[in-house]
Amino acid sequence: MSSGSEPRMPYTAPQQDKEGSETLEGSHSAKDSDLFSHPHEFPEGGLAAWMTIFGAFLAQLCGIGYTMSFGVYQDFYTQHYLANETSSAISWIGSLNTFLVTAVGLVSGPLYDRGYFYHLIIAGSLLQSFSLFMLSLSKPDQYYQIFLAQGLGMGIASGLVYVPTITIVSHYFQQKRTLAMTFVASGSSLGAVIHPIMLNNLLNGRLGFGNGVRVSAGFVSVLLLIACLCMRTRLDPPVTPANYIVAAKKCIGDAPFICMIAGGFFFQTGFYYPLFFIQLDSIKHGLSVTFSFYSLVILNVSNCVARVTSGFIAAFTGVPNLVIAATISAGVLNLGMIGLSSLASAVVLSMMYGYFAGLYIAMMAPLVATLTPDLSELGARMGICFFISGFGGLIGTPISGALLTSNYTWWIPAVFSGAVSVTGGIMYAVMRFIFVRRQMKEKA
Repeated sequence: MSSGSEPRMPYTAPQQDKEGSETLEGSHSAKDSDLFSHPHEFPEGGLAAWMTIFGAFLAQLCGIGYTMSFGVYQDFYTQHYLANETSSAISWIGSLNTFLVTAVGLVSGPLYDRGYFYHLIIAGSLLQSFSLFMLSLSKPDQYYQIFLAQGLGMGIASGLVYVPTITIVSHYFQQKRTLAMTFVASGSSLGAVIHPIMLNNLLNGRLGFGNGVRVSAGFVSVLLLIACLCMRTRLDPPVTPANYIVAAKKCIGDAPFICMIAGGFFFQTGFYYPLFFIQLDSIKHGLSVTFSFYSLVILNVSNCVARVTSGFIAAFTGVPNLVIAATISAGVLNLGMIGLSSLASAVVLSMMYGYFAGLYIAMMAPLVATLTPDLSELGARMGICFFISGFGGLIGTPISGALLTSNYTWWIPAVFSGAVSVTGGIMYAVMRFIFVRRQMKEKA
């Protein structure tokens, strides 16, 4: 499948593009730092290019955007649909979904490198639609049905689509790559705003869970169909894709890289606690149900603003410094969840945490690029980093849910999440210290 109006161009050796590398968000393939060739080989626009960007935007809206809306399901399952299950057990559904988005990149990245773009997006879109419709058929208190459909099925589906929709941008843009990737990345943030509003009104309205999820599934399916019809590849895959095993061996002796992975693991252990629990927290503290439904929306709107502004801030502070500031600030705000008791406190915490969380997400890939001396290994290093760090997100919210208990003792999971998040920020600071010292030695 290729666009008839756009000639396919051969892949050429990559060159480093600082601007492009600092706007990547989570690509795992070896050429996601861009199929760099000469500027005249990139159309830098045109109908096929912008249709592809629009399709990737829609895919991000339906994939990561839906995953980031799990807080709505956490609240609904806890209070109604899975009332017999603990908060920890319910959190495993969302945490597995989140983990698989990046973990599946270890498979989808190499497949994308080998030219299986259409196979990945079609398979991922079909699985996403199928899993959502299966979720709508799940019965109350049938935990395993929801876990398989939402945790496993939708997680794999989002993981299959995530890498290709980020890296396809590099087929059409070099000079405008920043603008194009920012637009694609904003799809997940917009989805994290739209889906919570829709789901809260559907699940808690007259339609109920089954019909409400089916409406959501139909909406997502239509958008994914449009996305698949819009996206077209232009470049042929590289003759020799990157070897992940060789790249992994090099990473073992790279101290800053190891510290970055450790920082990501610790920070992500506490990172998802507000995203999963802020709506339930607001309701249990007596805030109005109407406002509580929008607490997650406020957080995600702020998250979207952060992603858009992160590039401008990083240009002044540098990527490592911005990551350190964002992670420590987010960790402190996690501790601040202890004080959530009023409308004002919920709004402030949602806005501030959403912003610093958005800065961190936006800077994850640029940070890996900064610590990668050979850009031909960038995709492999991203896959390795996000896979290992993702285990923090996998175990973090279930631990927080277990600490919450059925008595809803909110301060304990807040302290745990805040402490591990701040620990992650400290590890990032150690990473920067080692990295800067190594650079100074190389220049000496």
